[in-house]
Amino acid sequence: MAVAKTARGGAKAGRPLSPHLQVYRMTVSMLMSILHRITGAALYFGTLLLAWWLVAAATGPAYFDYVSRIMGSLPGRLVLLGFTWALVHHALGGLRHFLWDTGRGYELKTIDLLAWLTILLSLAITALVWAGALWLE
Repeated sequence: MAVAKTARGGAKAGRPLSPHLQVYRMTVSMLMSILHRITGAALYFGTLLLAWWLVAAATGPAYFDYVSRIMGSLPGRLVLLGFTWALVHHALGGLRHFLWDTGRGYELKTIDLLAWLTILLSLAITALVWAGALWLE
């Protein structure tokens, strides 16, 4: 383990430096932290798409049909599927953080259980939303 040679003023610090990232083993809670940040960033992009769709609806039927064709294409639907999952996943992650804000759920087993539940429920809810949307078509 590397030790810092000097601190401010030239005195020896004697404390270990943080190990390199290759030392860490990926855990489900680390993955959830990364995914929560990624889905939060993806929501910005998805919100722009939602705003584009609303502007198209306000502009008139011709432009709305144009935007609807783009969103209804295979690439458009894949983007909307990803946006749906990001929205659900980020919301469930927010509920997980809210639970922690109450001072509960800090046991290691509970942290891992909540992480796995967030992943599984976000996939299941996204599938249900899209199954419902496709059924309504």
